[in-house]
Amino acid sequence: MQNIILILFLQLVYVPLLTLRTIFLVKNLPVFASIIGFFEMLIYVFGLSLVFSGDQSLLAMIVYALGFGLGLIVGTRIENKLAIGYVYVTINTNSRNNAFLEFIRAKGFAVTVYVGEGRDSQRYKYEILAKRNRVKELNEIISSYEPTAFVVTYEPNSFKGGFLLNRLK
Repeated sequence: MQNIILILFLQLVYVPLLTLRTIFLVKNLPVFASIIGFFEMLIYVFGLSLVFSGDQSLLAMIVYALGFGLGLIVGTRIENKLAIGYVYVTINTNSRNNAFLEFIRAKGFAVTVYVGEGRDSQRYKYEILAKRNRVKELNEIISSYEPTAFVVTYEPNSFKGGFLLNRLK
């Protein structure tokens, strides 16, 4: 029974590491990814050796698979808490909202405004590049100032120059 609990625990450590390593690779952070990968493989080999040692019980294999599934949930939650990277938010409204612009800029968000032509009228497009750990705050501001706005969020994989990057330096 002790091995079964150890197998579950190892999977609950291994799989979140696997998730984070993958995210670090996607975010172009190879040093962090390789450090995590080292520990990930140590845990993987040890956990797998426990499953295949001795009588190779069906229960050990099921717990290994269960731990993998639960580990994905844990890894995703950890990644969401870390919120590594940036988001690019596009907001479309029917009218220019100066109070919204002033407030959002006061909160440290860089906003670019475009005027466009929609199907029925003139439209205003706000573009914001923000850190992922501020997405919830940004969405709450948008909801309070522009509850009927059309909002699209992207995750950029590269960018160069601009107001936000100059501030980060």
